[in-house]
Amino acid sequence: MASTKVTFTLDDLSIAHLADAARRLARPRSEIVRLAIDDYYQNLGRLSHGEKLKLLRAFDELVPLIPQRSAVAVRREIQSIRNARRASGRVS
Repeated sequence: MASTKVTFTLDDLSIAHLADAARRLARPRSEIVRLAIDDYYQNLGRLSHGEKLKLLRAFDELVPLIPQRSAVAVRREIQSIRNARRASGRVS
């Protein structure tokens, strides 16, 4: 694989994390950066862990608000709406 030398400006914390990851994994910093970029690219468009938790909390809050009705009651309401549409009017 061909390589191109590039220059980036990183904050001190990112540099420290990069150095620590390279030391802990016993790999060159450039490899850590390549792996990080590949991992980031593979997850583009996917929800982050925090986003998933936020959606799950919303789901947990909204599901209890769904009215509990029997299938018969739901079918009756749908039929009533269909009848009203066919009659070109609304049933209140």
